[in-house]
Amino acid sequence: METKAIGELFPLFIGASPETLERLVSVAQEQDYSKDSAVITESAWGKAVFFIVCGWVKIRSLYGNREVTLEILSRGNCFGEMAVLDESPRATEAIALSDVQLLSISAQRFLQILLKDPTLHHRMLQLMAHKMRQFYYRFQLYRHPPRFKLIKTLIFLAENYGQPTEKGTKILNIPHQDLADLAGINFEETSRLLNKLQDRGWLEIELSDRALYLTNIKQLYHLAKQL
Repeated sequence: METKAIGELFPLFIGASPETLERLVSVAQEQDYSKDSAVITESAWGKAVFFIVCGWVKIRSLYGNREVTLEILSRGNCFGEMAVLDESPRATEAIALSDVQLLSISAQRFLQILLKDPTLHHRMLQLMAHKMRQFYYRFQLYRHPPRFKLIKTLIFLAENYGQPTEKGTKILNIPHQDLADLAGINFEETSRLLNKLQDRGWLEIELSDRALYLTNIKQLYHLAKQL
């Protein structure tokens, strides 16, 4: 992957020096994962930082006898950086929700590059603060009605990872249970609400290409403000 492409795709590297970007390209490894394969298992956290070039990844954990999706990430995002920085064990896994292409940088190389570039170090702090705000925002949603939580979750995914098309903003047709976990509501409520949004023409699901289109995102914004 070219240095310019890395600087444009990943927010962490905005403002990084050309020397830093060249160093990143020289040490990064391209990795491909098929749908449903494990990208990181519980014992593998802290060994590398992963950057998503394309595809969708979920971070899940085991609660009792059930696997719960904690986060869904896509193009331009990264994961594993927190485990590299604090070196604490993780009871989570990263699973490919679709075919995924990643760049991975070993923990040692990543820390070396981070410490040599003050701008990159500052961007890392900003990224961590941004992720903390996102988690706090999601925590605040838990006291709201199910419809509000699902709509705000769809809007969040569209704003961060959506692709504009003639049909509307396109995201992955995320499995209903994963979407339910992310929104903090149950599976049945998620399926019912998605069907209702489809009936109103505000979203469309294409099973053939595993895509969900927000066909009237302006209406979803308006509805979210009313709830």
